[in-house]
Amino acid sequence: MAMTLRTDSALEAALELLAREEGLSRQEVVRRAVLERADKLTRRQRLANLTDEALSEWSETLERLGRE
Repeated sequence: MAMTLRTDSALEAALELLAREEGLSRQEVVRRAVLERADKLTRRQRLANLTDEALSEWSETLERLGRE
């Protein structure tokens, strides 16, 4: 699927730097950045869900420990 990306001078400079330093195309730099960001978001969501589950499961125990 094709996509047009509008850039400004700061983004152009950053893309050129990353592409040159990493030996990748500008397209690959953008692709990897988007995938990495999506992966981080997914990890944060999973961690938040696990935290909520743990707090729910252990809430009574945590309350008792807090009182002692």
